[in-house]
Amino acid sequence: MAKAKSKNVDTGVYRVTEIIGTSAISWEDAARNAVETAAKSLRDLRIAEVGQLDMKIEGGKVVAYRARVSLSFKYDG
Repeated sequence: MAKAKSKNVDTGVYRVTEIIGTSAISWEDAARNAVETAAKSLRDLRIAEVGQLDMKIEGGKVVAYRARVSLSFKYDG
C-alpha cells in the first residue's frame, strides 16, 4: 500500500550551529541580536532555540546579558 504524501512536509538537510548574542538591555534583546546578525549571512533560517542565559558582571554590576542560541538553517541542494 502506497503512503499518501503530505503537502506540508518540509524535507531536506539542516545544520544546527550555536551562536552567542549580547546586549546591555536584556536577554531577549541578546537573543534577537544573535538571530538578526546571523540572518545577514545565513539563508533560510528555520528554528532558534535559547539554550543558556548568562550575564557579564563588572564591579559587582551587570553590564551585559548573553544568550546562547542554537540556530538551524537549511542546506541548499
